[in-house]
Amino acid sequence: METAATTTKVSTKKPKIKLDFKDSKYATGRRKKSIAKIWVKKGTGKIYVNGRTMDEYFTSGSHKMQITRPFEVINQATDYDVRCSVAGGGHTGQAGAMVHGIAKALILFDSENRAALKTEKLNTRDSRSVERKKPGRRKARRSFQFSKR
Repeated sequence: METAATTTKVSTKKPKIKLDFKDSKYATGRRKKSIAKIWVKKGTGKIYVNGRTMDEYFTSGSHKMQITRPFEVINQATDYDVRCSVAGGGHTGQAGAMVHGIAKALILFDSENRAALKTEKLNTRDSRSVERKKPGRRKARRSFQFSKR
């Protein structure tokens, strides 16, 4: 009696996209606990995040719109390609870190972009973060439920 079941593992991993980012500008963006390493070069407007396209990585439309904001501010939405390696935090923090890094890299490309990006406050790190939990409280500021009787 042979009951040996042969199981074959089907690999559903997509091959990692190999990108040539010579002659590119590098910048680091941060937001909450997220850190984004950004490489920007002249191209056709493609954005890759962690080896995937932006549409595959970010499912929320607001995150996609937020990431493309620096290009819309300088009126060059399809002039640059972006490669990003992002880690830490959630999708919202990662999108914010990417915006910060992209804005810094665009300033390195052309210093004339600085004024437009500064008026939109895109090249400034958003320092807001989660407040720590305090002792004797349920959360950072929320008290435990009070019962009079």
